[in-house]
Amino acid sequence: MISKTQTVEEALFYLEQTVENGWTMDILALQIKSALYKRQGKAITNLTTTLPDTKSELAQQTLNDPYIFDFVNMTARSKEKDIEEQLTQNILRFLLELGKGFAFIGRQYRFELGDKEYFIDLLFYHIPMQCYVVVELKNGDFKPEYAGKLNFYLTLVDKTLKCPAENPTIGILLCRDKNNLEVEYTLQDIHKPMGVSEFELFTQLPDNLKSSLPKIEEIEEQLRIDDNGESG
Repeated sequence: MISKTQTVEEALFYLEQTVENGWTMDILALQIKSALYKRQGKAITNLTTTLPDTKSELAQQTLNDPYIFDFVNMTARSKEKDIEEQLTQNILRFLLELGKGFAFIGRQYRFELGDKEYFIDLLFYHIPMQCYVVVELKNGDFKPEYAGKLNFYLTLVDKTLKCPAENPTIGILLCRDKNNLEVEYTLQDIHKPMGVSEFELFTQLPDNLKSSLPKIEEIEEQLRIDDNGESG
């Protein structure tokens, strides 16, 4: 598996990660195939300005870009909650993609504030960093207002769940696409720690296109005809 890497540095990265995380050969092959080496720590964040130096480096290395959710099937009619449901149904693969140290707490995690209810898409706890992690999922392009909403959710968690001894809650905003410069400008004056990453899914063919493709039996039949010289 390591022979498929491009450089010595990349090979050493996968060897170190395998030892540290106790990966099996199958998991190592999966991580190499998904190019974890090129994705780890690449999220656009404001962590260096919102966390102490001793915490920001570990937090940055925890956030990838993009995240590869190739175990999630998506159709043209899929909504964000459909993706959430598949992520939680495949929680072991989801946690593997998020990385070491994440513990899943809940989906659509409910908060009350005054007479209103609020629901966080996905809530985790990162054990080594000793902090909650809020994941918000947007099945579309990044918009600056998404960061404002995530900032509000981080305040909710810090005020209602976080213990004094724990570190500030970190937010991860996952979008299908983003403009990096727009993200950098958006995060510049936000004082809660967060990062923005893209995510990729396994996309199914639309039903109308799928129905127009030949079935496997038809392809096999055509191959038999061609082999027998009976076409035309």
